Amino acid sequence: MSEASEVLQHTPVEEKIIKGYNGYAALFLMLFILLASIAMIVLGCIWPNVLGIVGIVLGCILLTAASISLAGLKVVAPKEAIVLVLFGKYYGTINKDGFYFVNPFCTTFNPATSSVPATINPATASVTIGTTRDRKISLKAMTLNNEKQTVNDEIGNPVIIGTIVIWRVVNTAKAVFNVNNYKTFLSIQCDSATRNITRLYPYDVSDGSDEKTLRGSSQEIADMMKQDLQERVAIAGLEILEVRITHLSYAPEIAAAMLQRQQAEAIIAARQKIVEGAVGMVEMALQHLNENDVVELDEERKAAMVSNLLVVLCGNKDAQPIVNSGSIY
Repeated sequence: MSEASEVLQHTPVEEKIIKGYNGYAALFLMLFILLASIAMIVLGCIWPNVLGIVGIVLGCILLTAASISLAGLKVVAPKEAIVLVLFGKYYGTINKDGFYFVNPFCTTFNPATSSVPATINPATASVTIGTTRDRKISLKAMTLNNEKQTVNDEIGNPVIIGTIVIWRVVNTAKAVFNVNNYKTFLSIQCDSATRNITRLYPYDVSDGSDEKTLRGSSQEIADMMKQDLQERVAIAGLEILEVRITHLSYAPEIAAAMLQRQQAEAIIAARQKIVEGAVGMVEMALQHLNENDVVELDEERKAAMVSNLLVVLCGNKDAQPIVNSGSIY
């Protein structure tokens, strides 16, 4: 186990689910306070006495408080969550959809997103104002398309393999606080798991054994990748739903040689079947000739007949028959 994993296990961050206040009621109350504070300021300006000064001061305080409280309104969509941080400490997670009001000094935290800086286009002399990306955490099942990578298999042959990973966030606190960016972390760990499993098995075997191979046991290999990847990303609060191999081939530098080997193996297997069938047909022909007393052949003639039949049956080209119009010998 790595040192980083040990540190994370010694300092776990437990997910704390909180329920915010009703956002509609809070919004109505804040609007009422805003209108009341504006009215107090206006009336304070009309009344030039101590009561008017008190009204202005109180109205400014209420206006400021209501304006700050607007930051506490949060909207959570279905299958989404927000992680709240209060003055650098984990405050809680809201993972149920709705309109809520929370402590206005709480900020949503998600290191997987960042603000987009302002940019200037010299060609059009236009300025694009920077925006802050949504800091909500999606709880939906998502897909990671891992790019093709070249990995050496068990016997050292370079293999190009590509995978896709179906995953989702199950613990928002771990996803946000245990790793810097859980999406980048998952991508890197997926590369590592793919390399780790691929190097344990050959691309293919030529002796017909039952050994697991990348090509012949793709489902078993994918299941092992899923298990290995799940162990790696558990500290980030992620669940791996499925891993699939989308591409598998030899690297270009050895693809031609491996294709020739596969062709040679196919030719040998085909010739073996042809020879087995030819021998069976020759045996059947000799058996029928003996049973029906069509012709009696000595051992030498039988050997010649067997040789001719095997040449005809096993040859690549059609045989050209020669008609014997004389004696049988």
